[in-house]
Amino acid sequence: MKGCYHIHTYGCQMNVHESEKLAGILEAKGFSVCDEPSSADIIVMNTCCVRETAESKVLGHLGRLKSVKKAGAVLIVCGCMTQQDGAAEKLAVRCGFVDIIIGTYNQYLLGEYIDAFLVSGKRIIDVWASERPVREASASRAENVNAWLNIMYGCNNFCTYCIVPYVRGRERCRSVDDILSDAEDLLSAGYKQITLLGQNVNSYRYKDVDFVGLLKRLEFDKKYRLKFMTSHPKDFSFALADRIAESKVLSRNLHLPVQAGSDRVLAAMNRHYTRDEYLKKINYVRSVVPDIGLSSDVMVGFPTETEDEFCETLDLVRKVKYNNLFMFIYSKRSGTPAAEMPQLDYKTKQARIDRLIKAQFEISKEIADGFAGQIFEVLVAEKKGDICFGKAQNDAAISFESKDASVGDFVNIKVVSAKNANLIGEVVR
Repeated sequence: MKGCYHIHTYGCQMNVHESEKLAGILEAKGFSVCDEPSSADIIVMNTCCVRETAESKVLGHLGRLKSVKKAGAVLIVCGCMTQQDGAAEKLAVRCGFVDIIIGTYNQYLLGEYIDAFLVSGKRIIDVWASERPVREASASRAENVNAWLNIMYGCNNFCTYCIVPYVRGRERCRSVDDILSDAEDLLSAGYKQITLLGQNVNSYRYKDVDFVGLLKRLEFDKKYRLKFMTSHPKDFSFALADRIAESKVLSRNLHLPVQAGSDRVLAAMNRHYTRDEYLKKINYVRSVVPDIGLSSDVMVGFPTETEDEFCETLDLVRKVKYNNLFMFIYSKRSGTPAAEMPQLDYKTKQARIDRLIKAQFEISKEIADGFAGQIFEVLVAEKKGDICFGKAQNDAAISFESKDASVGDFVNIKVVSAKNANLIGEVVR
């Protein structure tokens, strides 16, 4: 069977990269990508379950696919949602038209499952309870500038609101040699940015090499940009801040999710750091990397959060002055300890996040306005006509006009104006 495939991805950057690997498997079998599921011979839904709303979206999408998928098309559901205890069996009963259901640990066997289904015609439901030896699949990468690179899988932190450790398993780190080999291959293929992925990259350790040691080994003598996500504040070290300061390739950008500014709420979240410890790390990284761009995640309305505790979060955000902030209303996630805690009403949560969004908008505008006249090295990621779009070393988004610049070029740009947090610049000649 040859034809085309369609993959729909939910969730985080980890899922985005895993969908690239699934695409690589399908393309190695002779399938080509198509935009519409109604035209596809293979339809894959790579799911997320961080929020229950994500599951509702998957189920709604499956309902629509039932009526549009063409005769003989193979429909596959995989990922975090199906990895939950009993979820695959429930999905199989509810959606009898789904042909293959697998979890997170065995997605790399997608090609074999498709072959088995096409031979037997029998539904396949196979979700492993734990990981077995894995072979990395070659990825069909969606981006032509940035390449995602897994350095580890799983999580050991068990934040009380998070389902990830239950569906991704414990931390497993890839070998240093394999990571270095993959990185060299990506640079040879022309990628200008590599983003290292892990649920908590700071806890990477393979034999005697920790995360800082790995970053040192990735300091190749080539022109490229190296990024990583996500960092956990409890494991973020002064040594890592020093490495950012010393490196010639590391992005001057740090995403360090604080989640809350109240010590009691942080303890209830099982985050293992205090407000003061977090701020000391922020102050240190700013002292050694003055031009660092900072971003974070903040969760509003965690169970039992009081008005005073929310104000502590608001105060921390104003103290840090993040360049960019990802703000979320707490969403109950069955199977986690926080789901059993007393919940706040939605009206309260919405009112609080509205205040946080307003505060961050003012901070981002102030920071962006302050960039006027500064010169940044921008990596061009997209071009429409003569308008180029890219990111500076501090992750600021900058657009500028150029007939000569191409996607993948590093261009020196002087900021001439700002529209909210988006900067507009001109080429420095």
